[in-house]
Amino acid sequence: MKENKWKKFARYYKPYLGSFAADMFFAILGAAVTLIIPMVVRYITGTVIYEEPDKAMKDIAVLAVVMIALVAVEFVCNYFIATVGHNMGAKMETDMRTEIFDHYQKLSFSFFDNQKVGQLMSRVTNDLFDISELFHHGPEDVVISLIKFIGTMVILLNIHSGLALCAAASLPFMLVFAYVYNGKLKRAFKRNRDRIADINAQLEDSLSGVRVVKSFGNEDAEMGKFQSGNNAFLESKKSAYKIMGIYNSGMGVFTTLVTIVVVVAGAVFLTNKTLEVADLVTFMLYINNFTDPIKRLVSFTEQFQNGASGYERFLEIMNVEPDIVDDKHAVDVGTLQGDISFKNVMFHYVDTDTNVLSNLTLDIKAGEYVALVGSSGAGKTTMCSLIPRFYDVTSGEIDIDGMDIRKMTQKSLRRNIGIVQQDVYLFAGTVKDNIRYGKPDATDEEIIAAAKNANAHEFIMQLPDGYNTDIGQRGVKLSGGQKQRLSLARVFLKNPPILIFDEATSALDNESEKIVQDSLEHLAKNRTTLVIAHRLSTIRNAKRILVLTEDGIAEEGTHDELMAKNGVYANFYHIQGVTA
Repeated sequence: MKENKWKKFARYYKPYLGSFAADMFFAILGAAVTLIIPMVVRYITGTVIYEEPDKAMKDIAVLAVVMIALVAVEFVCNYFIATVGHNMGAKMETDMRTEIFDHYQKLSFSFFDNQKVGQLMSRVTNDLFDISELFHHGPEDVVISLIKFIGTMVILLNIHSGLALCAAASLPFMLVFAYVYNGKLKRAFKRNRDRIADINAQLEDSLSGVRVVKSFGNEDAEMGKFQSGNNAFLESKKSAYKIMGIYNSGMGVFTTLVTIVVVVAGAVFLTNKTLEVADLVTFMLYINNFTDPIKRLVSFTEQFQNGASGYERFLEIMNVEPDIVDDKHAVDVGTLQGDISFKNVMFHYVDTDTNVLSNLTLDIKAGEYVALVGSSGAGKTTMCSLIPRFYDVTSGEIDIDGMDIRKMTQKSLRRNIGIVQQDVYLFAGTVKDNIRYGKPDATDEEIIAAAKNANAHEFIMQLPDGYNTDIGQRGVKLSGGQKQRLSLARVFLKNPPILIFDEATSALDNESEKIVQDSLEHLAKNRTTLVIAHRLSTIRNAKRILVLTEDGIAEEGTHDELMAKNGVYANFYHIQGVTA
């Protein structure tokens, strides 16, 4: 499992192997330069200064030019790593963000029913940024560190093996220390990820409902909830920083001890005449090369813990299998006629065994207008959600035009269905953008025609910029009736053969309801239409009304027929009384 996880991680490098190879080349070249310069210094201090003055000056001048050239090479290497390398990481981050967003689009309603938007957003933003840093810095930091460390050890062993072994004596203790605290850091950063995701969820919830918050005067309550999450994140960060502080400080102590050991041991070897001063100088220069990889690996470890915890959270989502998928033999059905059949349909949600629908059998002819009424929880919305496969039936079958909808591609099935809901969702942008959502390639003329059919053209033209007016987040600048008419215009533009109206007018005032109702009836002509009705007055003219209860379809008929039965429907009607 772990191998597969990191094999998948490596796959993201594949499109950028050229950039990755170049990044590694310059990382290796830059590391090699840092190994060469101390050797040049050793040659100057151990050989050149003992030459004849004139020759020594010439050699020093040449070697100075060589060292400046090496510094220039190091500059180019570091610049390349910082620009091209980072761009490579950013592109890989973009690929992962595209992949997770695409995966979100494939997941069904049942997944989103149990998720917080802020949590999902955190996985697309914060988590992927740290993964990007790991993509870029991870391999190059390891390569640079290994080259510097191994190269330095080989050189130091050749200069003076005893002093080199003294310098390396603390390494086993350092590795044990790093191993222990690596695990603690990983757990700490995982907690940080969870806490910041909680904050995002709380923030998204509060800001989305800011009008409700203000209407109830509950700013302090929201601030309290946010502060609770914020403090939890602070405590999580404090715990992580405490571990990080011990880790970094401990590693810093070890690297300083290496320098002290070299100085003390070097002094002993100088006293014993077994070490030259030039070699000790060279040793001191290489100590920086010896400790720098350790410091770099410390930084990499922190980066790895951040990136790895983010990557694991990324995989948690990517490993969620969509519970509604196209059958491998699913076909694009083109344009449907609209005959709908429910055959012994049973359904319950994934988190419960209680059936919402039991043995539902129902035939709806193409072009038929069917109204669904019933008490809350009877399954009206659930029944309509099964038709476009927002959820799949637990057992039984739903056919359209004689074909099981599970044998159709989801895209072609939903292309044939238009849905108008009570809670209209409009996207940030212009009026035109929101209507065009029903048909992305629609012309301006088609958009205007759809708006006219939805009785929306007149109010749109009264807006400051007409069809180019920005309507704000979720259409906050529009009234409920205006938003509903824009949602109808979208469906007019889509022009589907099957319509579902889910209590589309129940939240409107009487005047807006009349306008929207006229638009709904105009849209419903010659289309298979299912209407979930809250106000029974809106469906009095329906040729077929189904009364749903917890036991299924209790009654069926026209308004007059159902009133004559004096049963469940008549009871609903009398309860509504004045509004009917």
